[in-house]
Amino acid sequence: MTATGLTATGLDRRALRREATRAEIVSAAWDLARATGLSGLSMRDLGERVGMRAQSVYSYFASKDEIYDAMFRQGYEEFIGWMDAEPPTGDALARARHFAHRFFQFCTSDPVRYQLLFLRTIPGFEPSPESYAVALTALGRMDAQMAELGITDPDAPDLTTAILTGLTSQQIANDPGGRRWERLVDRAAAMLLAEVAPDLLTPTPRRRSRRT
Repeated sequence: MTATGLTATGLDRRALRREATRAEIVSAAWDLARATGLSGLSMRDLGERVGMRAQSVYSYFASKDEIYDAMFRQGYEEFIGWMDAEPPTGDALARARHFAHRFFQFCTSDPVRYQLLFLRTIPGFEPSPESYAVALTALGRMDAQMAELGITDPDAPDLTTAILTGLTSQQIANDPGGRRWERLVDRAAAMLLAEVAPDLLTPTPRRRSRRT
């Protein structure tokens, strides 16, 4: 036994239980946000969802913004996993279209998560440095994929996210569950590639064989 009467194993179990409860609270927060909207998240409703009083929730998260922060971090971890699950293959255009579709599908598959990650839906909320670092890792993966293609235009990432989030927002707002803007993703990817790296779309001319 330690001086406090707890073994190291006991401390580990307490930490594991605490992390499990935190994870349960975050999962419940996602469920409530999908039902009522991000701004409608209530600590009292959240406590009821996990079987505790609102003040007990504060013993795991000091504020509602801390819960949003945990959701933000989890969302970007899921984004990294989503993009890494199917690495693009083929020529430059095929890979650009693949990335664009994966991005679009991730965003439209969960509109609430999309709003938290890519829109400023919650007034005053700013992710913590630790959670924002995960977001930067995700954006770094996108930069790396572009570099592998030979895209060096420094504005390419901003143009890409601006156009793809624009299509996503239109799809979610005006045709949820449909394909009105999804069907434009291929064209948008081709337009982007033509703008930031037109040489990648230019076929290499075949050398003519010499006649003897």
